[in-house]
Amino acid sequence: MGEKFMGKMQGKVILITGGSSGIGRETAKVFAKEGAKIVIASRGEGKGRDTVEEIQAIGGNAFFVKTDVSQEDQVNNLINRAVSEYGRLDFAFNNAGVEGRGARLAQETMDIWDNIMDINLKGVWLCMKYEILQMRKQGGGVIVNNSSSSGLGGAPRLTIYSASKHGVIGLTKGAALEYIADNIRINAICPGIIKTPMHDERLSTTPGLEDIMLSMVPMRRFGKPEDVAAAVMWMCSDEASYLTGTTILLGGGQGVSI
Repeated sequence: MGEKFMGKMQGKVILITGGSSGIGRETAKVFAKEGAKIVIASRGEGKGRDTVEEIQAIGGNAFFVKTDVSQEDQVNNLINRAVSEYGRLDFAFNNAGVEGRGARLAQETMDIWDNIMDINLKGVWLCMKYEILQMRKQGGGVIVNNSSSSGLGGAPRLTIYSASKHGVIGLTKGAALEYIADNIRINAICPGIIKTPMHDERLSTTPGLEDIMLSMVPMRRFGKPEDVAAAVMWMCSDEASYLTGTTILLGGGQGVSI
């Protein structure tokens, strides 16, 4: 399909993991509308291909690679496919993640720990590894890692999740300094409570949880995937060319008070 959009990301290539729904899907659409070519990666093949079709229906350019980011061979294949299809990789949004079951720490299991750490932390490391190798070859690029407001503080009943997101910030800061001379900018975004399908599922299983969560947000509304997508767009753009090794909290005031 020919390119319909002419925007500030015209001709650029972005990889989005966890791009089949929620924040990832919305970010893909926003970049497509600015002319970028999109590589969607996720474990869910049906939703991933639905996202590609949605982008193509509005005149965008995208394709899907089924990927488990915790598996090194699949991540390596993902980057190779992106470069084979589009010739380069300008941006990467490492967004794939899982939340856990909302239990207290002593009630968690080794399986829960392994699953959360494999996807949220090892997955980000593996993606960064192969993204950086490609970006060094081509002379630079931008990586945005999706952490969380929980990566800046504690989160009761999400302690393992919180630990994994703290780890993402550590990876971001260290790698940003390691590869600054290679013209690779690496930052993290820390969304607060964003209204996604995962969020809605949590609310549906716990009566009264919505009011409790809203009370935690000074702006008194949940964030939208579009809010995160706009921030990621700016972080990848030349307007943010002096930004690296930084975390941006996007939480409607959540996390500001001591």
